[in-house]
Amino acid sequence: MVLLIKTNREEREMKLPPKITIADHFKDLEDKRVERTKRHKLIDIVTIAICAVICGVDSWVLMEAYGKKKEKWLKQFLELPNGIPSHDTFARVFARIEPQQFQNCFLSWIKSINKITEGEVIAIDGKTLRHSYDKGKEKGAIHIVSAWATTNRLVLGQCKVEEKSNEITAIPELIKVLEIAGCLVTIDAMGCQKEIVKSIVEKSGEYIIALKKNQGNLYKNVEEIFKEAIAKGFEGFKHSKFHTKEDEHGREEIRHYLMLSDIKERIDPENKWVNLQSIGMVEYIRKVNGETKVETRYYISSLTGNAKLLGQSVRSHWGIENSLHWVLDVALREDDCRIRKDNAPQNFAVLRHIAVNLLGKEKSQKLGIKSKQFCAGWDDEYLEKILECI
Repeated sequence: MVLLIKTNREEREMKLPPKITIADHFKDLEDKRVERTKRHKLIDIVTIAICAVICGVDSWVLMEAYGKKKEKWLKQFLELPNGIPSHDTFARVFARIEPQQFQNCFLSWIKSINKITEGEVIAIDGKTLRHSYDKGKEKGAIHIVSAWATTNRLVLGQCKVEEKSNEITAIPELIKVLEIAGCLVTIDAMGCQKEIVKSIVEKSGEYIIALKKNQGNLYKNVEEIFKEAIAKGFEGFKHSKFHTKEDEHGREEIRHYLMLSDIKERIDPENKWVNLQSIGMVEYIRKVNGETKVETRYYISSLTGNAKLLGQSVRSHWGIENSLHWVLDVALREDDCRIRKDNAPQNFAVLRHIAVNLLGKEKSQKLGIKSKQFCAGWDDEYLEKILECI
């Protein structure tokens, strides 16, 4: 379990040591406060913050208010030597916590609760924290790149994009800390870079990466090879096909997936793209009210021509938008959050990811994330269930 909670049942029975406590994962977090000014334990501050964000809190003022209302419950497992920290204390502490250390604690927790399975699709994508900009200090909004396990529906890690940089530099840093051996990493066209491909392969991962027209000869060559293969009826081309058709609410959606293998010499004769084994094409046909729209996308991959897996992986990749980014925006109101001082926005993003993982894993009630947050805030027993669910 994540947090040591003394339930009534446990009080009646012989006390057992906790399997895992949150302190086990955050015990190495450096406390940068001056020793003589410390009125509250760092682990107490972090634990209250995690519980508060699970319950829908999105500001330091509300975090203090939450703590005061839940002080009796919190004292069951926290020391709270001087009561609940003030909102200013929460703000100062999270502004000073080193983000990489906080991220490492998060990764330690994730590794303890999540076993990556062979073939797991890991989607990597970025998101801007829209109100994290600081106009007065001329600081732009923070952009976070996250990794999402599409089957287990867990955030596996995150990395901040440095100012005056982009996702191209952040993605390799994120990949370094992920366990991706045997997994299939999917990235949009921003990640179509030789160094990113190399970093995935070096960690024994597979990849499917989208292409964009502005990527010059690579996109052009892939497009021309597919046109040639189709024109020749695939004669002389090792290929794989797969398609899906969906009819819903008067809308028809058809997706054709096609992969060509044994094309390395034509696409990458100088072997600049590590382990490039195949290229993929997705033709998306959408029919609504008599109008037909066709969209074609191209991909490079280390897979050896499995169009069905291409289709499943591309669809799974959208999960980071629908299951993570949407939840962060709608349920946790990430875009409305105005926390922006120093390291606080990045650290609060980690708190949200912890909350998303825990709320998503709690299955006893068929509720959406937002409804679970309300219930957790109202019902301590339900919050305990969320904290113990993994």
